[in-house]
Amino acid sequence: MRRTKEQAEQTRIAIMAAAEQLFLEKGVAHSTLEQIARAAGVTRGAVYWHFENKAHLFHEMLSQVRLPPEQLTERLSGCGGADPLLSLRDLCIEAIANLARDEQRRRIFTILLHRCEFTDELREAEQRHNAFVNQFIGLVEQLFARPACRERLLPGMTPRLAARALHAQIIGLFTDWTRDPQLFDPLLDTPALIDAQLRGLLREWNPPA
Repeated sequence: MRRTKEQAEQTRIAIMAAAEQLFLEKGVAHSTLEQIARAAGVTRGAVYWHFENKAHLFHEMLSQVRLPPEQLTERLSGCGGADPLLSLRDLCIEAIANLARDEQRRRIFTILLHRCEFTDELREAEQRHNAFVNQFIGLVEQLFARPACRERLLPGMTPRLAARALHAQIIGLFTDWTRDPQLFDPLLDTPALIDAQLRGLLREWNPPA
């Protein structure tokens, strides 16, 4: 039985890898499950055994490069007495720097940001993606709304606006770098870019070197 489970997992991995390559080359909307099965060397039945439809497959692909909700909440909580705003800064820097460190992450975000049209076929994946984005923004807003963090916001800046401004910057950096990697160095330039945004949101933002 163990061998059967291992074989099933190998088939699932092969399907995901084939889908990733096809989505990158042709776009999500123009790639069919039949093409994915053929590229993976399996039957369409094998694809449907592991994935309900293309939206489910695409969602599972995106899940490979996202922090689970529980871990995301923990990272933003400022565990161990750490400044939660520094935890937020570190998470943002890490998310962008990982684009340079992880080729699969880079490919998947390129697909999401440049090779995906959320058609009716992908409505379920779109809804799940939007739910994840809204959850992240909500967690960041809750962090900025803490009394110790809120009093550090600049005049006129609310937790709601601060959360949306930071998210907009992250998406902009993801989109720009996956479009043109020459625009900035994710490993060297990201801390300065994130700190520049936080200085526009917070009083006397002086992160450690």
